[in-house]
Amino acid sequence: MLSVTHASLAFGGIRALDDVSFTAETGHITAIIGPNGAGKTSLFNIISGFYQPQSGSIHFDGTDITGMRADKRAAMGMARTFQNIALFRGMTVLDNIKLGGHTRLRSGFWSSGFYYGAARREEAALRADIERDVIDFLELDHIRKAPVAALPYGLQKRVELARALAMRPKVLLLDEPVAGMNREETEDMARFILDIQDRWETTILLVEHDMGMVMDISNKVIVLNFGRKIADGTPDVVQRQPDVIEAYLGTSEDREVTV
Repeated sequence: MLSVTHASLAFGGIRALDDVSFTAETGHITAIIGPNGAGKTSLFNIISGFYQPQSGSIHFDGTDITGMRADKRAAMGMARTFQNIALFRGMTVLDNIKLGGHTRLRSGFWSSGFYYGAARREEAALRADIERDVIDFLELDHIRKAPVAALPYGLQKRVELARALAMRPKVLLLDEPVAGMNREETEDMARFILDIQDRWETTILLVEHDMGMVMDISNKVIVLNFGRKIADGTPDVVQRQPDVIEAYLGTSEDREVTV
């Protein structure tokens, strides 16, 4: 579904990504891990179109999207959430989620501008679809009319996931979806991610620091360190590799000192 080939990205003299290549299989969960500053979010940014790599290529569902704008990638079926919550805080939960469905609307300029005919029917259908397949699915019905700013952090993260799901994505990029959550919220989010994969066979890319969650739900793990890929494989294989242990999980001596 998605492949990155020899991608490099630099900001002045800082190489955020250095010749990174990997593939994400259709319907699988691929996790990208690494220390802070390893290049994980930069990788997400070149995949989603916020940055352009200086070299290399990105293919999505058989199409070269390397030079494509972010909105065109979204229209093709790519959605993402952000490390820092990026919701419209003055709007309700439902209105925030509905914004995610903009790529599915096809009404013309005049009907949309005056909000009549096809535009009115299309938005009504979108709202019904979101309420049935997204809000109920993510257990947000009880807060759909609440302003986002009034919600606790964990629910705001879930609303952001709902907005991405409203796009009906083929590929879903989740940038630290459980950062800052307690254990119960983390378990709920992990369950929702697995349910998304199972229900819609969505290809999911996941950046996350919670190693327990990553190893539990991922089919494949990519490890970055200083912008370079140092490991690529199943969770069981990756977590035993010495380079990964030293760079991210800590050496045995480190763990003994911590204990």
